[in-house]
Amino acid sequence: MSKQTITEKLPEELLVELQKYVPGEIIYVPKPKKDYQKWGVNSGGRKKIDYRNTLIKNGFNNGRSIDQLADEYFLSTETIKKIVYSKK
Repeated sequence: MSKQTITEKLPEELLVELQKYVPGEIIYVPKPKKDYQKWGVNSGGRKKIDYRNTLIKNGFNNGRSIDQLADEYFLSTETIKKIVYSKK
């Protein structure tokens, strides 16, 4: 998020209109919903977690217990259950 003055971004008429509602205040203008991305898409974090979850599911399907997987991946048994029993 870059900081620019509003006079650099908006037409004069819109600036005057905004001053009627929020004079001298800082406001945040969110992106349109269509431009949102899910968590971790840009950083690659989502891919890493999906890969880890695949390994956990494979381990469970190959006979590893939930307790073993929790110890191996440093997650709670409840989290492991959510992963191995999810439809995804």
